[in-house]
Amino acid sequence: MLAGAALTGAAPAGAVPRGDERASGPVAPGVQYRYFDVAGSHGEARVHMLDVDLRDPRTSVGLLYPGKVAARAPVSALADGAGAVGGINGDFFNITETQHPGVEATGAPVGPAITGGHALKGAVPNGQRFGPAMPPGVTTEAVLGVGYDRRARLDRLTLDGWIRTKGARLPLGGLNQYALPVGSVGAFTGDWGSASRVRTTCGTDTNRGAPCSTDTHEVTVRDGRVVASADTPGTGPIARGTTVLVGREAGAQELRKLSAGDWVRVSHRLVAAESHMPLRFALGGYPVLRGGEPLPGLDGTTSAVRTAAGIADGGRRLLLLSLDGSPQFRTGLTIAEMARVLQDLGARDGFSLDGGGSSTLVSATSTLVARPPGAEAVVVRNNPSGGIERPVPNGIGVFSRS
Repeated sequence: MLAGAALTGAAPAGAVPRGDERASGPVAPGVQYRYFDVAGSHGEARVHMLDVDLRDPRTSVGLLYPGKVAARAPVSALADGAGAVGGINGDFFNITETQHPGVEATGAPVGPAITGGHALKGAVPNGQRFGPAMPPGVTTEAVLGVGYDRRARLDRLTLDGWIRTKGARLPLGGLNQYALPVGSVGAFTGDWGSASRVRTTCGTDTNRGAPCSTDTHEVTVRDGRVVASADTPGTGPIARGTTVLVGREAGAQELRKLSAGDWVRVSHRLVAAESHMPLRFALGGYPVLRGGEPLPGLDGTTSAVRTAAGIADGGRRLLLLSLDGSPQFRTGLTIAEMARVLQDLGARDGFSLDGGGSSTLVSATSTLVARPPGAEAVVVRNNPSGGIERPVPNGIGVFSRS
């Protein structure tokens, strides 16, 4: 056992947790819920966990989201709406725009997302992310995903996209994301939602708080033809069969060359950069454990109420963890301690998801829900900080065909 994050009241696998034993037990075939306590460097923390056996053909995991990238809802509502038996919150997201007065925060997540094999969005530039510092060498393209082989894995998803028009072939710099690389063109589809696209041209690749670009242009393409253009990114829903292209700096200059009636073809896909295998489901965050060892450079000082996922048994077992935010446990764990907890539970790979929450917050992101046997709705199991769920853009849902 590594110092600083010792499990108490429960062994890493199968032992009875300290506290109310009735809180532990089966949720559905292949899905178990339990909790246990951890002695962290800042105090005792309580870990709530869903143990998901992906070898069970009746059990699967997938993306929870409100139906649009730039939208949010509580995890419990997302789980019930999708018919999930359990779930946790997912990626870090664009929660505030205090550095850009008058600009709407989109609520969209940082990293890539895939649902049912469909690419929803790409990753924002590293300097545009929200959340704690990532370990050295990690980028916003990092994902936790499950392939068509039903194995969970860590990977990176890169955007492979192009715009073809008038004999030109331009690289696509973004897909349904709240921040575009400087000088690029991004594509926005009906998956984006109704949020304003102005935020996508604010900040730079290295400074999220930098001013919004003054050199922007937007082109609306419907059924392969340009139907409208504007110098300021717009707002409102995007109809089926329509793609809105938003450019900044050099990208804006390229879009200004287009006129109404010009033909435009836009293609895009997300490519798994490490496994080179397609993912059926994926969402962003950042790795904290690889090959059974914590990543170098993890923060061992800052303690918080956190959410994380672990991959064990060659990707056939997924551990979904969320810390309790009630007052006696609100000190939480450092990210280094969370990685050690995953390690002690038998995970070979671990992934940090959005978390946080303190006595000054009225709500917190870290949420784990599970449906009691025979019930029609999930129950929040981990006492979010402040007692209220914070709406989130996505999460990991656990599903059962029983």
